[in-house]
Amino acid sequence: MFQKLRQLGGQLVVYGLGDVATSIVGFLLLPVFTSLLTKADYGVLGLLTTVEVVAKIVFRWGVDASFMRFYYDREDDEARRRLAGTIFLFLVGVNGTLLAGALVVAPFVSESLFGLSGFTLALQLVLINTFVSGFYFLPFHVLRIRRRALAFSLANFARTFGTLLLRILFVIGLGHGVMGVVLADTVVTAVFAPALAIWFAPHIRAALSRPLLQEVLRFGLPRVPHGIAQQVIGPGTDAGLLRIFLPLPEAAVTAAIGLYNVPASLGLAMKYFLSAFETAWAPFYFATMKEPDAKRTFAGITTYGMAVLVLLAAGLSAISTDLVRLMTKPDYVAAAGVIPWITLGVVFQGFYLLTSIGLNITKHTEFYPVATAIGAVVNVTANALLIPWIGIFGPAVANALSFAVLAGVAYRFSHRFYPVPHEWGRLARLVAAGVASFAFAYWLVPRDVPAILGVVGRGAVVVIGYAGLLAATGFFTSGEVARMRLLIRLLRPPRG
Repeated sequence: MFQKLRQLGGQLVVYGLGDVATSIVGFLLLPVFTSLLTKADYGVLGLLTTVEVVAKIVFRWGVDASFMRFYYDREDDEARRRLAGTIFLFLVGVNGTLLAGALVVAPFVSESLFGLSGFTLALQLVLINTFVSGFYFLPFHVLRIRRRALAFSLANFARTFGTLLLRILFVIGLGHGVMGVVLADTVVTAVFAPALAIWFAPHIRAALSRPLLQEVLRFGLPRVPHGIAQQVIGPGTDAGLLRIFLPLPEAAVTAAIGLYNVPASLGLAMKYFLSAFETAWAPFYFATMKEPDAKRTFAGITTYGMAVLVLLAAGLSAISTDLVRLMTKPDYVAAAGVIPWITLGVVFQGFYLLTSIGLNITKHTEFYPVATAIGAVVNVTANALLIPWIGIFGPAVANALSFAVLAGVAYRFSHRFYPVPHEWGRLARLVAAGVASFAFAYWLVPRDVPAILGVVGRGAVVVIGYAGLLAATGFFTSGEVARMRLLIRLLRPPRG
């Protein structure tokens, strides 16, 4: 099992390096962006993100999941090229028609969507960019399936870092505001998409197989309502829900969305780990599912994955106020309380990703939309009740509640078809250690210390307290203790 864990960990590190590097640069630039962009600007960007998230799901029709699942079933390269060609031609025809209609409608809905005028072109560019980037999963999935993690990471890093550089140019250098952010994404797509198409051309055959398309859609279409419902649960649609339920004038709602989005984006920093893990996780469990000890491997990886997520959530929650004070303007400090709820939602989302894999392995994907629909209903209901009561904190609390429901329901469905013997005792120790270490950091470090000292001090208390509590409660097995001792001996400098 440790060999499997090392294999997955190596893939995870490579997949995550590019995102971590660019996120650090983006994080350091946050004080600059918050000084140039108003809260209304951040509100418009949040609403554009909502449009992008929903359009991305619709434009994919769930066939991104189908491509990876059926790629493993194809016996030769010709069959795989036919699979890629069938999916590509289907997306070009259907999504091209949808895009044309959306571009025509955009001028009539733009002002109602944003509560402000002047953002029609930005909306249209986001739709075009989402249409083009909707094909990226084909080459990126091939890289993941073939375990070419370094090539995947380099391509993703080039795209992300290029976007960041152009945002610096357009927003900071040229002062284009919201349009600068949108233009940066559009220019990178215009350069990146042709380069990716040239590389992927030998892996695709321009032919459409109707029987194959029916099989692909049968597997993938249930993931469309699943994906939409999942985004209703997640932070991607928080801006839209605030627009609907916050009882303020339209311009004030847009500013409130911006006030929420900045600290929420800090809380979502955890998703860089989760995103890298998800990228490595699906090819790993599809390749491992037929091995005799696969379920034991999945149980162990669930424990280790949750250990990392709980530590990140406890640490980020403990330093949340200090982090907002350090990285943004004083206007945003009042909203720092959304961060602990956002991180809790990411923990439940991670548990969902780790424990619902049985539905993909057994091809029972029809249960995904059922689970996410239940979570979405919980989320919308909670937002409707909480936003008029606690304002911008409502979506963060609702996210945590709905992801908890999603994780529980999806686990029950998955366990019915593919039971995995999870280590519930060890998982309970993780949760207890995370809560206790957060409490230690919150109460032991004075609240009026300088922001940088608060970040370092509370962070250190969480890490030390978490590790100490796990050791004291017998979390680590004898094999894990032996491996840690060996690692310490290897890292210890030689004497003399």
